[in-house]
Amino acid sequence: MAAPILGLILAGGLGRRMGGVDKPLLELGGRTLLARVVERLGPQCPAGLALSANGDPERFAGFPGAVLPDPVPGRPGPLAGLLAGLDFAAAHRPVVTHVLSVPGDAPFLPGDLAARLGSALKGAPIALAASGGREHYTVALWPVGLRDDLRRALCERDERRVGAFIARHGAAVVEWPVETVDPFLNVNTPGDLAAAAELTHGLNQLGRAAEGLSSA
Repeated sequence: MAAPILGLILAGGLGRRMGGVDKPLLELGGRTLLARVVERLGPQCPAGLALSANGDPERFAGFPGAVLPDPVPGRPGPLAGLLAGLDFAAAHRPVVTHVLSVPGDAPFLPGDLAARLGSALKGAPIALAASGGREHYTVALWPVGLRDDLRRALCERDERRVGAFIARHGAAVVEWPVETVDPFLNVNTPGDLAAAAELTHGLNQLGRAAEGLSSA
């Protein structure tokens, strides 16, 4: 894309299925999920990163960007976090035309996420990621210009579903393969965390094997 992208990590959920913890601060292979998301998303977003999170921002003290609370009351969900990111871009990153949102519990994000979604923005205002035949509504590229309608959706129409908001505006859908790992795997439960740990171990072994072959 011609204009730099701002990356927005959505971490405003309550993590009920994990016992009410901050899922992005859970550890996977000795590193937090958030650190893994930052590592994968940061290089793709020249305008920097922002984190949508409610509560005390000090628990994310090491995050390399702004921590944004919901701009509307009642914790209405990811759309509120998205509005926080769009508002932040409009106020503090005037050259940014699009915000790339991802969940804070997706440790395997693809390195070509921003590039492929940006290339898909031709006929639709939003570009949406998919894998395994499933669309991932919180992994998307959003125009900053949608923020006024999003505010109306939240404050006037009491809209909460990300999919419904996307459907009203239209989106280009970009599919990623899942042969080795689903790049949009979410860690929602203890079982998901265990599965992600196994995948991480396997990917590390593959990486070490590839390094051995290249040096042979």
